[in-house]
Amino acid sequence: MARWNPFGKKDENPESTEEAQESTGMFGFVKSALKKTVTALNTDIRDLVKEGRLVDDEFLDELFAHLVKTDMGGGPAGKIRDGIQNKFRGRKLFMADLVESAKETITEIMQQESSDIQLAESGPTVIMVVGVNGAGKTTSIAKLAHRFNESGKSVVLGAGDTFRAAAVEQLTIWAGRMGAEIVTGRQGSDPASVAYKAVEAGKNNAADVVIVDTAGRLQTQNNLMEELGRIRRVMAKVIPDAPHEVLLVLDATAGQNAISQARGFSEAAGCTGIILAKLDGTAKGGVAIPIREEFGLPVKFIGLGETHDAFASFDVGEYVDALFDETDI
Repeated sequence: MARWNPFGKKDENPESTEEAQESTGMFGFVKSALKKTVTALNTDIRDLVKEGRLVDDEFLDELFAHLVKTDMGGGPAGKIRDGIQNKFRGRKLFMADLVESAKETITEIMQQESSDIQLAESGPTVIMVVGVNGAGKTTSIAKLAHRFNESGKSVVLGAGDTFRAAAVEQLTIWAGRMGAEIVTGRQGSDPASVAYKAVEAGKNNAADVVIVDTAGRLQTQNNLMEELGRIRRVMAKVIPDAPHEVLLVLDATAGQNAISQARGFSEAAGCTGIILAKLDGTAKGGVAIPIREEFGLPVKFIGLGETHDAFASFDVGEYVDALFDETDI
């Protein structure tokens, strides 16, 4: 499949968020979104190391506890601790050494080939979006559709959350703003039918992208999780290799519960990537690390705020640098 970088053209409004990104760099934007996580992590570590600290069992235990508080999980926190132990045990450790070692470990865990959307070789690229209620799914779809639209790609939206009128209304408003087609169904109607019609509309009208919303559901609701498989199969009847991407929207503020969600959805829906939403509202921004480690799913996008352009492709280097930005230490 071809690849596409979804940043699109810039907003001409000089006051826009994207202009701010251009002037300060995406690093500054991501750092701002991660502010709560960065503050919690760096303040604790600074206080722990101070003017240098002997690396002994007590220090290693305290370091591990501070790292876990960012919800990066016991596995990654343990790897960072073990890396420090192997390099510095019995020696005095300074902040710069700790940061360098931690960044190396996290970068190794988080490394992914690309965050680009995988485009279909021909015809519309079909993207199915899944997640629990309240994760930010519909908002993320609108932001993603905006990115495509800004790059000149035509979009069809499928309002497959037929049980929540507000979701359909929100997507309809966005479709109107972008001049995009939207396919809806009666409230409570079969979501697979909406998905089928949306993909069919995208194919018949030579659209570039079809994005299909699905109703929020808990990963423990087996019957609803099985429904996701049926929605996938129905779309494949129109375009055999659809969906080309299945994006799981996770609420970063959910912390460790997001890992349970990733497990359930990746098994039921065949997820290909993650949108980490609400990253700007949590001190648990480290949750991306265990998700990547455990499931191997790439983080494709991060949600950084409420506006339509507060949405960015995930960059491992910028994420790690933002977590341990030395100007905050």
